[in-house]
Amino acid sequence: MRAALLQMTSGIDPAANGRTITQAIADAAGEGAAMLFAPEMCGLLDRDRKRAAEVVAREEDDRVLAAVREAAAKHGLWVHLGSLALLRDDGKLANRSLVIDGSGAIRARYDKMHLFDVDLPTGESWRESATYAGGERAVTVETPLGRLGLAICYDLRFPDLFRALSDAGATLFALPAAFTRPTGQAHWHVLLRARAIEAGAFVVAAAQTGEHADGRATYGHSLVVDPWGELLLDMGEAPGLGYAEIDPARVEAARSRIPVLSHRRPIPGVEAL
Repeated sequence: MRAALLQMTSGIDPAANGRTITQAIADAAGEGAAMLFAPEMCGLLDRDRKRAAEVVAREEDDRVLAAVREAAAKHGLWVHLGSLALLRDDGKLANRSLVIDGSGAIRARYDKMHLFDVDLPTGESWRESATYAGGERAVTVETPLGRLGLAICYDLRFPDLFRALSDAGATLFALPAAFTRPTGQAHWHVLLRARAIEAGAFVVAAAQTGEHADGRATYGHSLVVDPWGELLLDMGEAPGLGYAEIDPARVEAARSRIPVLSHRRPIPGVEAL
């Protein structure tokens, strides 16, 4: 089955971002893809909280989500809508992934669990927890490509999440991201390959790229990694669509060669000597 990845340079205008995604849905369907994967914050990428607050909506009112659901139904294509900033009842935001089927129905929702609160050596400072509330549960969903485990960006650094997802039957992971350039250059490829190898699973990672209207710069390099850790796709830095074949037989082959899932054991308390 063919997966399509949309690498974007999302900006501060949700309508423009929505048009990019819906056009990608049409193009991916025309190329025979079974599912399209979009990056983190594909509907709005804006670190100006006051400006973003003027357009962020609840899930039921979000125009990008409505447009994507309509396009998915029109073209009969499943879509992993990497993530949207959506307003919660408590006034905070959720960084939420949504899986939409070929009829336009929402099949799964996942709120990013791990929030990016860091000060980088470059002087960049990020405090996601000031605006966003972290999710509280891991999620898998059956898709045309297999059972998909959901994660977002900074979640990549927490292997326990991916262990839980593979224990729940996931044979591939979605990892939409807006990685900074310094962290992307240092860690993006090696961590994605590690998550794939540890679980004997595909990793599909659609990413933001380039210089954004809010002043940030993201790393790009949307990747597809197979269960043996081989790169099937690296999109570099240009925005656009990329494609990779997801063959379930690769999962079976990797897990039979090194059956890590069946060898996992509960880890007892650590003895500190």
